[in-house]
Amino acid sequence: MRGYNGAHYVHITELSPTAATLGFGLRAASDGDLLKLAAELGTSVQDNPEPGGGRRVRVKDPAGFVIDVIHGQEAVAPLEYREPIPANPCVDRRRPGRPVRLNPAPSHVVRLGHVFVQSNEFRACLDFYTRLLGFKVSDTYFAGPSDNTIAAFLHCGLAQRWTDHHTIGLTAAQDGLNRFDHSAYEVIDLDDVMQGGEYLRSRGYRRSWGVGRHIQGSQIFDYWRDPFGNKIEHWTDGDLVNDTTPVGHSQITPAELAQWAPPFNPEFFE
Repeated sequence: MRGYNGAHYVHITELSPTAATLGFGLRAASDGDLLKLAAELGTSVQDNPEPGGGRRVRVKDPAGFVIDVIHGQEAVAPLEYREPIPANPCVDRRRPGRPVRLNPAPSHVVRLGHVFVQSNEFRACLDFYTRLLGFKVSDTYFAGPSDNTIAAFLHCGLAQRWTDHHTIGLTAAQDGLNRFDHSAYEVIDLDDVMQGGEYLRSRGYRRSWGVGRHIQGSQIFDYWRDPFGNKIEHWTDGDLVNDTTPVGHSQITPAELAQWAPPFNPEFFE
């Protein structure tokens, strides 16, 4: 399944006797990066057999998830979607004489924005993604003493270029089990979050949590469960950072997860 941007796909579903998340893909900047990674891991660069082709290095992270690092995959023509709706705040009004009129519709998934992994190998995962794959830390959480870091948000290490606050989130598994917590898809704007939510509600689904605005990353979000129990996030209006952005370090509490949002549903943390 694809989104509205030029990627061939943002989600792959395979028939299986049990529901499980197998892994995810990352895009490399060059074929040279693939060769360097393959040499570091003692593996080889392979042709990518999936739509769009290109070449890939396939590896498992310390939590056991399959990671495809891909370069050279062909793009497809983006699909058309509406422009973000300009706002009329108390200053800098941008929508004079233009009412907002939207028809009920699903959210427009533009792209896969980030994934979040829980692992009993938190330190090893943090080393894998930062040392081997070049990610940089944007924010961390601690529990108890401040040196007990239990979670990290990682952005693509692109030096001075602006990029998403996090492409990967990591947290230590509280029950000792490695699990995929959620995948998060960027949509057009706040109206797209809300409109898509009403569409899902009209079809019998209910939010796992939201709508709200996160603290780390600042995204406006809501979360859902797909028919197999996987947690899915829609988000918009996230922060952009680069490698010189100061790294935050905060104590983990329920209040630290959102600046505003409704109370958690009990199943959100399952």
